[in-house]
Amino acid sequence: MVSLSDGEWKIMNQLWERESTITELKNELGGETGWDKHIVITMLSRMEKKGAVAHRDGGRAKIFYPLVTREEVSMHETRGFLQKVYQGSLGMMVNAMVEDQALSKEEIQELYGILDQARKSRAGYSETRDERGE
Repeated sequence: MVSLSDGEWKIMNQLWERESTITELKNELGGETGWDKHIVITMLSRMEKKGAVAHRDGGRAKIFYPLVTREEVSMHETRGFLQKVYQGSLGMMVNAMVEDQALSKEEIQELYGILDQARKSRAGYSETRDERGE
């Protein structure tokens, strides 16, 4: 799985929305980043070597498209962050957020919903495995 720099995330977010040419990417990101065409070309080349993007000929310009999904890269990056910062402990991360009072009431409710769904999902998975004798 690929890891992306902050700049590569910007490009990938555009490509996940729609396939683009170098000029389109420069026009979309130039105002925010100040990147010129050569920077975009360099970054796309690096991303092709990583296996994050590919291109096809589109007449006058190459059309770039993602080879990985947002979900795949997000999960990889999240696992890496969790491992690097919290030694892989999701509990430590949530506790740090709670202690910092960084979670709103709405976010806490959202977490309860996510955990409840995970519990139900796991219970269903366990029941299915038990029925097969695993």
